[in-house]
Amino acid sequence: MGRETTSLLPKHGRLLTEMGENLRLARLRRQLSAEQVAERAGVSRSTLHLMENGSAGTSLGKLLQVLVVLGLESDLARLATDDVLGRKLEDARLTETRRRAPKRKSKP
Repeated sequence: MGRETTSLLPKHGRLLTEMGENLRLARLRRQLSAEQVAERAGVSRSTLHLMENGSAGTSLGKLLQVLVVLGLESDLARLATDDVLGRKLEDARLTETRRRAPKRKSKP
């Protein structure tokens, strides 16, 4: 029995690949080997390799550990902070008036 793989749309796969490449470039800019980053993050070298290749099967917790080693953990906190669509939807809900059911007439 093998591991389940996550099915992604092609554009989402490209996003993960781009994110993985960004991780690899950040590691190389810091002149750290894959083995050093993996050891410091407490993940296997193969897991780091999967992350850098944009695999959808790695966990968010492991990603955070690698970002901490690279000093980029604040990048994760900025995820979806500029949510233009979400803010527009929220504003639309705030301006619409809620309709209530008519009051019942009380019997004397």
